[in-house]
Amino acid sequence: MATPYQFQCDYIAGCTPQIMDALLRHNLTEVPGYCEDMFCKEAEAKIREACKCPDAGVFFFAGGTICNLSLISAVLRPWQGVLAAPSGHIAAHETGAIEATGHKVLEIDAVDGKLTAEAVKKALVSYRTNAERIFYVEPGLVYISNPTELGTLYSLAELEELSKVCREEGLFLYVDGARLAYALAAGDIKLEDYARLTDAFCIGGTKCGALGCEALVITDQKLASDFLSAQRQRGALLSKGRLAGLSFSTFFTDDLYGKIGKRAIEQAMMLKTAFVRAGIELYIDSPTNQQFVLLNDAAIEHLKGKFIWEDCGKHSDGRTIARFCTAWSTTDEALQALLDALGEMASEAKV
Repeated sequence: MATPYQFQCDYIAGCTPQIMDALLRHNLTEVPGYCEDMFCKEAEAKIREACKCPDAGVFFFAGGTICNLSLISAVLRPWQGVLAAPSGHIAAHETGAIEATGHKVLEIDAVDGKLTAEAVKKALVSYRTNAERIFYVEPGLVYISNPTELGTLYSLAELEELSKVCREEGLFLYVDGARLAYALAAGDIKLEDYARLTDAFCIGGTKCGALGCEALVITDQKLASDFLSAQRQRGALLSKGRLAGLSFSTFFTDDLYGKIGKRAIEQAMMLKTAFVRAGIELYIDSPTNQQFVLLNDAAIEHLKGKFIWEDCGKHSDGRTIARFCTAWSTTDEALQALLDALGEMASEAKV
């Protein structure tokens, strides 16, 4: 039996050939540790240039959870918490990592996985008008991700509204960009907009073609000035920075990061069209590389064994919520095989 084609997630393969080539070429190059090497410095400069933010602090991490944990715990006062969507990564997928630092994740209403400026205002009013607020956790930071865990995107207008509320109310705004390559390719927010509208944001590497690293961009100058100490205290400062430095320097050479996102989005949109033609209902209308669909037993029987996807639980009507991801490593062969299988289902539905 042939090996099933993988669509489970966007980090099932190692790294892009360009990054691997850079790592091999410089494997024996001896450089300083703790991200003081020339590769990290070059990557930092390229990121600042791409963000059009020459004064931004750039910090490298091995993964997204430790990045989120280090940033959020450094920002908040001991009695403060972070506002997030119930489906947000820090609320649903990080094993209480934020709470383990002593800060509560305050879940508020979201629409398709996205926070709204109105919901943030409502949470603030609820806290500030509470006569007994000293017994409650104060909102101090707003956490969003783009794309969201549901594959939806914030528009530039929505990010501007959130930024306006946060700045007016003294809240720190952080964007988790673990899949930022796909948001940049599918949405209308540019890197320079993130730098302009947020206090910090993460540029994802692990889910976008790197072996395993993230870049945190901090535009808040006061926080950036001594953030290395906070990072080190959390055990997050990389002793060998070359993996992250070479990865991000390569990402931002010849627009590789942009090309990765664009190709994955093009593939995902082909899949979306094929799902719809096959009579498979979309669980949510995602414009990104994550496509969520509702599979009945017949559809699962037709696809299982040939393809691997993420089972996200059961819908209220009994169908399975399934996620199919495209990525830099999704081959034309794998994509065509899934398109053909969905095409067969579409043909059978017409008989």
